[in-house]
Amino acid sequence: MSEPDPTVRAPHAVALLLFSLVWLSCVWFGSFEFNPNNATRLFGALALVERGEATIDRYQTLTIDKAQFATKTGTHYYMDKAPGMTLMAAPIVWATDHLAGAQSYDEVIDITNPRLADFLRLRLWLAVAFGSAVLTAFASVLLFDLGTGITGSPAAGLFAALGYALGSVVWGWSTTMFGHASVAALLLIATWAIWRGTAGAKELGRWRYPVMAGVALGWAVAVEFQAALGGLAIGLWALWRSRSAAWPVRWRLYLLAVGAALIAVLPMLAYNQFAFGTPFMTGYRGVVGFSGMNQGLFGLTYPKPEALFGITIEPRRGLLWVAPVLTLGLVGLVYLVLDRRTRDLGVVAVAVIVIVFSLNASYAYWDGGASTGPRHSVPAIPFLALGLAVFYASLRSVVAKRAAAALLGLSMVVNLVIAATDIFAPETMTTPVWTRNFVGLFAHGKLNTLPNFYWGWQPWFGFALYLDIALPMLALILWWTRRAEQDRRIKPSE
Repeated sequence: MSEPDPTVRAPHAVALLLFSLVWLSCVWFGSFEFNPNNATRLFGALALVERGEATIDRYQTLTIDKAQFATKTGTHYYMDKAPGMTLMAAPIVWATDHLAGAQSYDEVIDITNPRLADFLRLRLWLAVAFGSAVLTAFASVLLFDLGTGITGSPAAGLFAALGYALGSVVWGWSTTMFGHASVAALLLIATWAIWRGTAGAKELGRWRYPVMAGVALGWAVAVEFQAALGGLAIGLWALWRSRSAAWPVRWRLYLLAVGAALIAVLPMLAYNQFAFGTPFMTGYRGVVGFSGMNQGLFGLTYPKPEALFGITIEPRRGLLWVAPVLTLGLVGLVYLVLDRRTRDLGVVAVAVIVIVFSLNASYAYWDGGASTGPRHSVPAIPFLALGLAVFYASLRSVVAKRAAAALLGLSMVVNLVIAATDIFAPETMTTPVWTRNFVGLFAHGKLNTLPNFYWGWQPWFGFALYLDIALPMLALILWWTRRAEQDRRIKPSE
């Protein structure tokens, strides 16, 4: 690996095309609008913009993910999640309602009503397009830049970015209103901002980096409360990275970062005040129908070995089976930690991974219910993918690089099928990716594409159109990246 050099940037043209490819890939394929986790967040947004209330009483029969509280006006139902994804969706839902001239109150609230399904599906798709899809695409560009900076190789940076965004279940979860992919992106955004913002005296004087890091970490907590623990590790790393700066500079950085984080969490506190009468109440306190949430702290106790095995290696939920390329990232992280020049970055990456996996293994519902892969561990994926850049840069032979590229290609194909079919695998399947996604759905053309939902196309035609657009974009990305390698007088990737 070359000397880490933050002045080495990912090629801008490639970064722009990468953003477009990842964003397109996330919005081209949809997820089930009546999935309880999608639905409760969407119902919360509808209640806010259509009636100016937080209660989802009218929709509560359509979702099992809800909270119930007794109030002065009777018993009411609420969204039982952190409000971040709902608050991001609210302006999109408001705009869609006004442009379409329709509200949910115009529809019969019945899960068998096709008009209601169409109504919800459109708003879900737009909320994803302007929410999690944007965050994942942006984070992929920053990982591309980070990987390029620490290795000196655009090809290594691109290897990491593709492994993260399109070679893992980040892709599938970015088609939903679940918060996992958004938190993953936000933690990575904060990491990039801290790394870039502490690269030298010039960067330390720029206000945008601490503000960016603070906003990302604050909003991650608004999306998923447990993100605070991973954010704490990143915050401590920021203190370490800035330790050599003069105190006046450090105080300025800390005030900007903390102030930005507080501003970012204010909407969450305001929502809690509006919904529950106090900024410190959450919907999790009134969860209905999930007794495991009464264990420990909202279902969190201590890491269990069987759960850790289940979210890493076991075929039913193991990360190995939905993102095999990330195994190379583990090797790369070892290299990152052993190299004194990048040790601090490697340590914080490992710390976040350990925190995320420990939380997942401590959760009463660690398997995530209807889930493809370990959805609660998704925030660890960008940090595993960071190791991909280091691993790829360490390869010297053409054969080794082609083998690594083949494994990345396999991971991308697996996750293309997952995103195109269904990210919500039933709990009872032991090999859901093969049994359900490949054999049960993909082989029979049961696909969720933008053209077949909204343009009336046959699913295979919609899938083929995606490939017609995405494959040339990917080829151009690879070609431009190779040119950038040659321009920097670094050995080409092939």
